[in-house]
Amino acid sequence: MVALPGVDPSWSTYIDVPSTSGSDAPGTSHRWHYLDNRLGLGGDDDARGTLLCVHGNPTWSYLWRSYLAAGTAAGWRVIAVDQLDMGYSARTGAFRRLADRITDLEDFVRAIGLSGSVVTVGHDWGGVVSLGYANRNREHLAGVILTNTAIHQDPDRPIPAPLRLALAPGVHGMGTRTTRAFLDVTLALARPSLDRDVRRAFRDPYRSASDRQGIANFVSDIPVDDSHPSYAALTATATGIRSLRVPTLMMWGPHDPIFSDPYLEDLARRMPHADVHRFEHAGHLVQEDADTASTAMEWLATRSVGDAADHTDHGSSPDEVPYVPLGRRIDELAAGPEGAVTAVAEMSSSGPPRTLTWRELADDVAAVAAGLEALGYGSGTRVSLLVPPGVDLTVLIYACLRIGAVIVVADAGLGTRGLSRAVRGSAPDVVIGIERALGAARAFGWPGRRISATPLSAARRRVLRVDASLNDLRAATALPDVLADSPVPAADADAAILFTSGSTGPAKGVVYTHRRLAAMRDAVESTLGLGPGTALVAGFAPFALLGPALGATSVTPDMDVTAPRTLTAQALADAAGAIGASVVFASPAALRNVLASSGDLSAKGREALHRISLLLSAGAPIPVPLLEAVQGLVPAAALHTPYGMTESLLVADIDLDGIRAAARAAAAGVDGAGNGVCVGHPVHRARVAVSPLDTTGAATGDVTAAPGVTGEILVDAPHVKDRYFRLWKTQQDSARTRPWHRTGDVGHFDADGRLWVEGRLGHVITAASGVVTPVGLEQALELLEGVRLAAAVGVGPGGTQAVVAVVEATAAVRRPQLADAQLAAEARSSARERGVELAAVIAVPALPVDIRHNAKIDRARVAQWSSRFLSGTRAGSL
Repeated sequence: MVALPGVDPSWSTYIDVPSTSGSDAPGTSHRWHYLDNRLGLGGDDDARGTLLCVHGNPTWSYLWRSYLAAGTAAGWRVIAVDQLDMGYSARTGAFRRLADRITDLEDFVRAIGLSGSVVTVGHDWGGVVSLGYANRNREHLAGVILTNTAIHQDPDRPIPAPLRLALAPGVHGMGTRTTRAFLDVTLALARPSLDRDVRRAFRDPYRSASDRQGIANFVSDIPVDDSHPSYAALTATATGIRSLRVPTLMMWGPHDPIFSDPYLEDLARRMPHADVHRFEHAGHLVQEDADTASTAMEWLATRSVGDAADHTDHGSSPDEVPYVPLGRRIDELAAGPEGAVTAVAEMSSSGPPRTLTWRELADDVAAVAAGLEALGYGSGTRVSLLVPPGVDLTVLIYACLRIGAVIVVADAGLGTRGLSRAVRGSAPDVVIGIERALGAARAFGWPGRRISATPLSAARRRVLRVDASLNDLRAATALPDVLADSPVPAADADAAILFTSGSTGPAKGVVYTHRRLAAMRDAVESTLGLGPGTALVAGFAPFALLGPALGATSVTPDMDVTAPRTLTAQALADAAGAIGASVVFASPAALRNVLASSGDLSAKGREALHRISLLLSAGAPIPVPLLEAVQGLVPAAALHTPYGMTESLLVADIDLDGIRAAARAAAAGVDGAGNGVCVGHPVHRARVAVSPLDTTGAATGDVTAAPGVTGEILVDAPHVKDRYFRLWKTQQDSARTRPWHRTGDVGHFDADGRLWVEGRLGHVITAASGVVTPVGLEQALELLEGVRLAAAVGVGPGGTQAVVAVVEATAAVRRPQLADAQLAAEARSSARERGVELAAVIAVPALPVDIRHNAKIDRARVAQWSSRFLSGTRAGSL
């Protein structure tokens, strides 16, 4: 074997192995090639166990080179085989079926005398072979690791198009054996493209047509249906692994045209105890696209694989507090004198509000729950809800929770690609949506059966492949009471997967259990005083959904909640007047438009707003001038700006008077006051601390709440998320300082215990003069005349980054340019007062902000663009 990038020559090993496969004559022996890091460990006694890595088609053991290096460092022996007829192993001249390959692997393991704990690792069709081995050799099996593979082909689903093409009679031989087409197409799936030397290494064992016979045979051995010779072996393995109870890790590249998410879902259902991590940007060659080796080693250590220890997750759990199911108040109010009082309302520009009383809401929830169960949905079913906030979404959420189904909530504010990524990644069993959402489900091939939230014609139902409508579910009450024997969902069972905004990277699914959702309700009630008798205008989706759980009457204004700027002052006033609201929740972007349209308010509308006693706004930093202007519209209201995130809806809270007091403290030089946005004190039952930053900008310090110490913000509360959905590595990173959840935000405390947020951990600038957080500097720049919005970013290598200010100018700027001399001088002076030297000040027509909040600046994008702009490269527009 020639020298190859990433491979230690000492790893390359050959051995002659007697064959017991039925495809070989008795007494046959074959020469195997494999990579083995044994010498680097000093012998088997020094290893924690062995990873037995099996490649698929058309790769070879070279695929696992990063595992051999990582295993050496972590104390694991790693053996990566070249299957017979593949890589540098012998060409046997026999057609080797799946059963033969499983036996081959057993022969190899026997020949090398492998003992001790074994973890099988597989990819592609090597995943099937490794699982077949694991299923038949359980005595020393310590764990299973799988990457992009499949163990079962749904008979109602065609095999992937690339494999259908490769199997086509006119293509198969030419594409897999005569030419390198199949090999080259597979290598081209890498994201990003493979380095030239790495591509050459993958091709090296397959130079001639005879070298590629194994590739052709492997493709032919794909069991497309139950008549295929390898179908029985595949089925036996697929059935057998259901009883495997060893620790299991699945690492997946979702951009795989072959082994896509449905195959992951099938494996996850067969092995429900498995940990899963989807590398969002990776594809079929996930080992090349992402650092799966380090993740595997971390997982082995975390799960104590290879040690005499239990393998359960000892993660944090909420304090033992009284648990009341989220929908309990609906039933209580429905049964009491409040049953005839309005519970939910939905405003419409085309007619009167749609309303349900508490009794009607309870009945509708029960009816829809019965309909769902009649269709076979129940505990553990994942239901993607693509319905705008309002009456129907409220009913669907509480109906799903009642039967133990897991609601999946991701909104259109993620954009088409982001929403599609979220829905596909959550692998729903059923999608319930409005017609537009069901059209997207069909166009993008989202998984799950389809239910329409609105009535559709028979023709549209056929086109959109809709099984039923929401009204059909309600009609199921004519059936026997299917809910009579439905158990109350367990407190610690999954209840919801809520997707983050995606403003700081791909949206993540955040898993809440029933207990944690109930704790979220309790935190809102205790902190903000919302409960029975409250009337709430919910211009922010989470509070529209929590209203019934709080026992509060809630109304959704006439707006697109995924586009907050669509909320007008009159629409807000109409909603408040419809239910006599005393509380309003709206995002900063919505409030800006409310102010901009306040001149159109009717006298009756102004009266409705004057009755508001509490206004809440969150989702992004809110400037004091905006709050003070809003105060003029709701003069009787206390203005609160709670701080939180999808992973913990409430972390801290502060009101306008508190913000003013914090500003005075900053002006007076109170220890820790200033340099960020003050978000107040921790909410009910929440603890908050920081992990201090080191000189590289990493949060490595011991947990503290000392004033003036900047670090990553940590929170511990009963209402913090349970975990991220199928993002094992992300969850580990967020929970590595148990019991704290690491938020990814950066901030500090002042001497009065108030929390100040300084930005995101990923946006920290590491200049030669020290660490710079962006928010305080941006706030100072936004006070300058001529600056509407500012972003502070770092350009250049870490540790010596140049600090660059990119400002959205109030004056017309037609294209990006260096700021004029006066603005640049004022910006530099303002930064210098904060101990920061600006390398450049760039004026742009507009800064990129996220769709949903219309306020969070995409600093990563600004930094990348600034680097190109300042280097003289054609940067384009932001």
